[in-house]
Amino acid sequence: MLEKIKYLTAGESHGLGLLGIVEGIPSHLTLDEDYIKVQLQRRQKGHGRSNRMKIESDYAQLYCGVRQGMTLGSPIGLIIKNKDAKNWTKSMSITDNGYNKKITLPRPGHADLAGVMKFGFDDIRNVIERSSARETAMRVAIGAICRRLLDELNIHFCSRVIQIYNIIDNSQVDQSLSYDKINQLADKSDVRCLDKKVELKMIQAIDNAKK
Repeated sequence: MLEKIKYLTAGESHGLGLLGIVEGIPSHLTLDEDYIKVQLQRRQKGHGRSNRMKIESDYAQLYCGVRQGMTLGSPIGLIIKNKDAKNWTKSMSITDNGYNKKITLPRPGHADLAGVMKFGFDDIRNVIERSSARETAMRVAIGAICRRLLDELNIHFCSRVIQIYNIIDNSQVDQSLSYDKINQLADKSDVRCLDKKVELKMIQAIDNAKK
C-alpha cells in the first residue's frame, strides 16, 4: 500500500542552491529531469514576477533515487542551483569572512519579526533568505514528481485564476476540452485567466498594487 509522501527542502534564496528530498514515491515510476523542467518553467511565468526570474533558469537535477530513468523506491534527492549566488558570495558565505552589514528593520506582512524573535537573530537576513519565495522553486520540482505519479494513475487536473483583488472571471470552462488543453489556454495568459478582457483588468490591478 502506498504510504504518505513526505518531503523536505533546504537552502537560502541567495545561497548556492536549493535541496529537496521526497520520500514515499514507489519504485518503477518513469521519471526524468525534462518532465520536472516543464513545471519549473511554468512557475517562472506570470505578470508582476520579480526581476529574479530574469536571472534564474531553474533546472532540477535528480541527484539520487532514480536510475536508468526509473525511480528506485528510495528517497529522491534534487538540487536546483542559484545562478544569482555569484552576486552574493560575501554576504552568504558559509564561513565567517567578517561581513557585518545587517538588516534590522522588519517588513510588515513578512516572517522577519517572527523569525528573529524565534531564533534570537540580530540580522533579519538570516530569516528572509529562508522565507523567500525562492524556496517555492524546489516545492514545484517535488510537486512535479508527485504529478508524474498521478499521471501514471491516470489522474489529471487543470487550474485557472478566477479572481485577483476584486476582479472576477465568471466565464465557464468548456467541458469538452481536455485537462491539458485547459492548462495550455491558461498558460497563455500572464495571469492564467481564460477571459482576455478580464485578464487585462487583472493585470491593471497588479500594476496598481505595485505602485
